[in-house]
Amino acid sequence: MKPFQRIDHLKFIMPSIIGIFLFITPIPTDNGFTIPIALLANEVQALLADQLSAIMMMIIVITAALTVIAKIRPETFAKTPFFQRLFTVNRFWAATRVLAAIFAVMVFFQVGTEAVYGPDTGQLLLDDLLHVLFAVFLFAGLFLPLLMNFGLLEFVGTMMTKIMRPLFKLPGRSSIDALASWIGDGTIGVLLTSKQYEEGFYTKREATVIGTTFSVVSITFSLVVLAEVDLAHMFLPFYVTILIAGFAAALIMPRIPPLSRKPDTYINDQEKVEEEWIPEGETVLSFGYKSALNRAKKQNSVYQFFKEGGQNILDMWMGVAPVVMAFGLVALIIAEYTPIFQWLGAPFIPLLELMQVPYAQEASETILIGFADMFLPAIIGSGIEAEITRFIIAALSVTQLIYMSEVGGLLLGSKIPVSFWNLVVIFVLRTLITLPIITLIAHIIF
Repeated sequence: MKPFQRIDHLKFIMPSIIGIFLFITPIPTDNGFTIPIALLANEVQALLADQLSAIMMMIIVITAALTVIAKIRPETFAKTPFFQRLFTVNRFWAATRVLAAIFAVMVFFQVGTEAVYGPDTGQLLLDDLLHVLFAVFLFAGLFLPLLMNFGLLEFVGTMMTKIMRPLFKLPGRSSIDALASWIGDGTIGVLLTSKQYEEGFYTKREATVIGTTFSVVSITFSLVVLAEVDLAHMFLPFYVTILIAGFAAALIMPRIPPLSRKPDTYINDQEKVEEEWIPEGETVLSFGYKSALNRAKKQNSVYQFFKEGGQNILDMWMGVAPVVMAFGLVALIIAEYTPIFQWLGAPFIPLLELMQVPYAQEASETILIGFADMFLPAIIGSGIEAEITRFIIAALSVTQLIYMSEVGGLLLGSKIPVSFWNLVVIFVLRTLITLPIITLIAHIIF
């Protein structure tokens, strides 16, 4: 430890403790447990409740306008690499941002068809979900460097390698992403994963696996889903069921297509290099601590910390919100105004009957609708009389993970190399893997 000074130890320990407290430490509230980041986000939402729809509409419209300008005059942002990267996108994403801006204006001013601005479609996104994303992104983006830049990921990553590699074929540092999602919010896990992929810590395969497998729904949101199906008193067996089913999916999904076929190359297309090995004469603990100190030692600028945090916030607001608005709204309109999800659920009726699930037909309508929004199955299934069926619907909606109004939209809006069709296949596979496990446990409980 001789090359390191006391300040290096403090630069690792203090920011890491603050980061762990903000992102990972559960604290009690009147509505159960949450994390400080979510608490701060809730305060901002309450403070700006009447303005947030207008703010998000303006952010989405400004993003679309600047993207169009960058498309017409590519040299506009040449002197600012961050904005150049943010607004220079291909035609598909440029069109997505323009569509999102049109949707946002229609919803905010309630013009056009009610299918777009209705309470269960556009208003659900602009007046509810995007409020949450604004506030979460504000604090998660600002304080994300505490987890990423001061050695915590190096320290934990070294310690967790022997667990994450053999079980999930992932680096040890991914355990932080999973933990932040589990206690905090799936969106935080996706953001953390995307940032680490961009900085060259994950390969394309690793980033996609972590983003689609470990961005688990938070404890807080699980409680909301459970309350919607009137089973709040069953939280413990419910969450144990989710963990067992989610663990099984996490073991299987990285080993089968499409995740297994993702290239093990980094964002710059360089081949994967083997890392996280322990040098001779070092213990896991000592090597992890040295790696953390080496990382922390490089952080010398408070200005740089806040600059990076500010860029994170803009990246999330302008890069992600339009995608959530565009894809989320299209998915919600399809779910609300067409029978497509009922038709898609029909093949599951024989499977549900085989597994002796009561009200199989009603339950089948909820199975794939979660792809639009994870709350929809609970809303639609809340009227089913059988508790066991409501339990299965709620647990399945949480373990499916890929829903377009939030995590799915975030993944598409991020730099993580995953396509829309990848997400469709992953969603269906997760459903087929977790449904039998959840049903079996439900039959044991009830």
